[in-house]
Amino acid sequence: MRLGLITSFPGSTLNIDINLIRLAEDLGFDSVWTMEAWGADAATPLAWIAAQTTKIRLGTAIMQMPARTPALTAMTAMTLDELSGGRFILGLGPSGPQVAEGWYGVPYGKPLARTREYVSIMRKIFAREEKLVHEGEHYCIPITGEGTTGLGKPLKTIFHPRKDLPIYTASISPNGLVCSAEVADGLIPAWLSPQRMDLVLPHLEKGFARAGDGKSLGSFSVAPFVLCLLGDDLEKCRIPAKMLLAHYIGGMGARTKNLYNDFAVRLGYEEAAAVIQDLYLDGKKAEAMAAVPDQLVDEVALVGSRERIADRAQIWKTCGVSDMLIGGASPEALEVLAECLL
Repeated sequence: MRLGLITSFPGSTLNIDINLIRLAEDLGFDSVWTMEAWGADAATPLAWIAAQTTKIRLGTAIMQMPARTPALTAMTAMTLDELSGGRFILGLGPSGPQVAEGWYGVPYGKPLARTREYVSIMRKIFAREEKLVHEGEHYCIPITGEGTTGLGKPLKTIFHPRKDLPIYTASISPNGLVCSAEVADGLIPAWLSPQRMDLVLPHLEKGFARAGDGKSLGSFSVAPFVLCLLGDDLEKCRIPAKMLLAHYIGGMGARTKNLYNDFAVRLGYEEAAAVIQDLYLDGKKAEAMAAVPDQLVDEVALVGSRERIADRAQIWKTCGVSDMLIGGASPEALEVLAECLL
């Protein structure tokens, strides 16, 4: 089991606790991860963290594909990897139609087709075996047609990157899981239940079969976000997890298209998912949070006393997950996880 640390969730300020990151590094945590929504970006803070650490790997969870062309993302990845001495992990995701079209001003398109093209283009850039040419549904390189000069020509990066720079993709839907297993080196789910890996593993196996070349879970990372909230008051510890789950299940998408709500349904919380979404979309966020079942929190997060967290962590250790990306943890919580998992 490898442990990763999520620096902070996107908010109105950028709050990166470098002392907590250094503690995680000293405790043997494998990685630290930054996020982006429609505020601070993921790459800039990671460069700042890279300059103040020496061993811990550095990941983006995630960089949003609609925000950048594949070539720009590849350039950023190569730069961060070089500056950090080969410690970078590129985590990608399609975001959602509300963000792609409402913030970045680009068509959402077909997220899985975009993911396949995006990863393929970056693999070509990293490999440097030939000049970049791509003809796809989302990207045409060199671009031609209306508005172009006709002067574009295939190029090969002048930089010499690490050819095997790891690429993880964020997904949680069945088809998204298949895509991740097929084209990426790892998977970043927003949340998982270690007791219901049957909802994940068959889709990964299908993707591995499509990829061929003996690809399997043994060469693939599964790295879910896991909130860890240490304290003797169990109900109080559950509150931040309920807030986050209400946001995902209730508000991360439209009423008719919310992958996280769909996943809660597949986990067996169909009635609660409907109530949470109705309340959240009606502006009743506190009531939506209160509607999140305690059992769901306990399934997907680590909450409560040292003993409770240590006991629950053992389930994660044996479920087939290779990495846990820990969010919300105190220094004491990091120490507990290091003791029982590393």
